[in-house]
Amino acid sequence: MSLAAALLQRAAQTPQAPALEMAAATWTFHDLAERAWRAAAYLQQEAGGSAPVALLVEDAGEFAAWFLGCVLAGRAALPLNLRLTSGELAQQLADARASLLLGTIGDRRLAELAALAPRLKVTEVPSWSSLPQPHGLAAARHADDVADAGTLAVLFTSGTSGRAKGACLGWRNFQASAVAAEDRLGSVVRGRWLACMPLFHVGGLSILVRSVLFGGPVRLQPRFDAHAVSDALDGGDIAGVSLVPTMLSRLLACRGERAAPQGLQVVLLGGAAAAPELLTRALSAGYPVCPTYGLTEATSQVATAAPPRAGAATAMPMLPVRATEVRILSDHGDAPPGTPGEILVRGPTVMQGYLHDSNATARTLRDGWLHTGDVGYLDDDGGLHVLDRRDDLIVSGGENVYPAEIEAVLLEHPSVMDAGVAGIADPDLGARVAAWVVVAPDASPTAVELQQHCRQRLAGFKQPRTYRFVDALPRNAAGKLQRRLLGPDYAGGPDASRNWGA
Repeated sequence: MSLAAALLQRAAQTPQAPALEMAAATWTFHDLAERAWRAAAYLQQEAGGSAPVALLVEDAGEFAAWFLGCVLAGRAALPLNLRLTSGELAQQLADARASLLLGTIGDRRLAELAALAPRLKVTEVPSWSSLPQPHGLAAARHADDVADAGTLAVLFTSGTSGRAKGACLGWRNFQASAVAAEDRLGSVVRGRWLACMPLFHVGGLSILVRSVLFGGPVRLQPRFDAHAVSDALDGGDIAGVSLVPTMLSRLLACRGERAAPQGLQVVLLGGAAAAPELLTRALSAGYPVCPTYGLTEATSQVATAAPPRAGAATAMPMLPVRATEVRILSDHGDAPPGTPGEILVRGPTVMQGYLHDSNATARTLRDGWLHTGDVGYLDDDGGLHVLDRRDDLIVSGGENVYPAEIEAVLLEHPSVMDAGVAGIADPDLGARVAAWVVVAPDASPTAVELQQHCRQRLAGFKQPRTYRFVDALPRNAAGKLQRRLLGPDYAGGPDASRNWGA
């Protein structure tokens, strides 16, 4: 059964059950399916060819309906990160060879993208009232005609190298991920989930797919706000919530000494490794934290901890989810328990490949295994311990940031001769982006000037928060930057007087 058929079956079986709960309205599964059919009819008329349909839609409910409209129309969706600049979006649209972009009314980037990509049809999302109403949902009988072996979504990720690549995920990937989540977390996946992370990320999109498959409602929040999340949880009807460590840290700070809200059965914690102190604090307050390791290329969860026992002081081990295999590969082959190496993953959740990038696909998918580039080890009981998200990857506030991209932007500034970027530990963000800059001869840029330069070219979460001006960067004999040597104590030569300018 395809996702299209699952949506229409859900609408037929429980038409009045709540699907999406928003501040202004609640959509039932019938409402959601009806809007998705209207969207599908529009796309079949307006979106020619077979390229992914790009979605730059801010409202989460609207995004969900248009995403499912793509599914019903048999078109892959290309969810775009709302935080990216026009230039970053244009690059992804070009790489995906998208021909149609649907965006939020009033988003100034739409006009900019139309100018940057003249072959791209850019339009604001039409109102539902302007779209034809489907005749009942009679077209449901055609739902299984939508191939479930094709690509459901193209999600751009930094992958195992700096340039963003579009990971192609199909219905079988999402279905396997949903089934594995139920197997590990239990019936909570059929309950009400609070979605306070963007649906354009694989974690948020997985919540939507599980809702369609299992029939549980999703309460949508436009963005993470600790007070709003706390209030929603205090209502007592939220069974599960997905957070990154930064979100959990802010939630605990917001609630102070208050215990975990009643009714909460799972806090799925991913996006970055959580500090042991954070886990201890959350568990002692009664939060049912389930750490998880995953990545876009594996449709989110790879290894997830089961819900902890009441009163537990430590989280359960992160074990590979159902039908997923994990290997640790060292220089000498499969690493024994306790020995670090690269995390390899095999199973039905692993992506089909990178869109229009056969070379990157071949590098990442080898002999049936997904080479994640992440470093970790397995313990004697098969529990996964993640040591590093990737060699150079910075995970800041749950967002993946690659230094090479920022370094390239800094090097565009005429006063910058060389630049290195790395993450510095931050108690709130997990890591903050820092830049080490070698100034060109006879130049004297300030940190403020470099901030302004980056602000015009990079999303906010990618911009360096601190700058250090140094005489030289650590490079090996081949000229390769050794980012692991960059840190708060790296002075880069005798003249390190102009430090931490922002």
